[in-house]
Amino acid sequence: MRTLTVVERPERHPIGARRLPDWLKRPLPVGNENFFTESLLRDLKLETVCENARCPNRPECYSRRTATFMVLGNVCTRPCGFCSVPRGETQPLEDDEPARVAEAAARLGLKHVVITSVTRDDLPDGGADHFARCVVAVRERTGAAVEVLTPDFLGDAAAIDRVLESSPDVFNHNLETVPRLYRRVRGRAEYRRSLDLLDRVKQRRPDIVTKAGLMLGLGETTDELFDVFADLRAIACDVLTLGQYLAPTLKHIPVARYVPPSEFDDLAARARLLGFRQVVAGPYVRSSYHADEMVPH
Repeated sequence: MRTLTVVERPERHPIGARRLPDWLKRPLPVGNENFFTESLLRDLKLETVCENARCPNRPECYSRRTATFMVLGNVCTRPCGFCSVPRGETQPLEDDEPARVAEAAARLGLKHVVITSVTRDDLPDGGADHFARCVVAVRERTGAAVEVLTPDFLGDAAAIDRVLESSPDVFNHNLETVPRLYRRVRGRAEYRRSLDLLDRVKQRRPDIVTKAGLMLGLGETTDELFDVFADLRAIACDVLTLGQYLAPTLKHIPVARYVPPSEFDDLAARARLLGFRQVVAGPYVRSSYHADEMVPH
C-alpha cells in the first residue's frame, strides 16, 4: 500500500522547522469503499466532521464505510484556535436532516452511529432538540447504538436534558485540552462548564456511557493532564481518548510537540489506574475514531 503522510506545514513550529515523525505516516487504504462512502454522503447532502475538520483518519474510516455525521449545518459560532470548521453566518436547520442521517446509517450498515455538530450558540436550545431527533431517527431506522458528541450548550440544563430524553448509548463531550490553555485553544468554552455537562449526564442517567477526549501536543504538561484525568474520574466519566493535535492549516495553533507512541501508552496506563472503564490513546486516536470499539462492556 502507498504511504499516507498527514498534510501539515511544520515550518511555523515554535521550536523550528522539522519533518513529521515516522509514527505519523500511515498506509493509504486502497479500493472503492472510500468512493462509495463519499458518494453516499454527497447524494444525501450530509456533512461530516471527517471532511470539515480535515481529520487525518478520513481515508481509513471512509474505506470502512463509516463516518461521523455532523449536523446543525457546517458553520460554527465559536472561533476555536484548533478547528478548521468554518465560522460565519449560520443557516436554518433542515427538518429532514435526521431522516437523511438515518438513511445514510442504514445504507452504510452501521451498528454504532456517531453524531456530532457544529456549535450553534445562535439557537435558543443550541440545537439540542435537533440532536435528539437525530438519535431517535437513527435508532428507529437501524436499531444501531447511537453516540452523541455534543457542544456544551452554554451549560443549559434543559438542553442537555433534551438530548438525554432520546437515550443515546454514549454521551461524548470533549474537553480538548487542559484548563490553562482553554482561552487560546477553545475560545469561549469553559473547562468547568464542560465538566459540569458530563457530570449532569452521569447524575441524571448513570446508565449512559460518558466519554471525553483530549488533544496532546498543544503545550500541556504531564501534571496538568493528570489533573484533568482526576477531574474526569471525580465525575465518573467512563471513557477517555487521547490523541495528537495536528494543525489543520498554517492559520491554526501550531503544534508545540509531537508526542511519541510510548508516551501515549504511559499516559493511558496512568489513566486506567484511576478507574476509567476504557482508555484509548495514540497519535491518531480521535474521540469518534473506531468509536464502536471503545464502548465498555
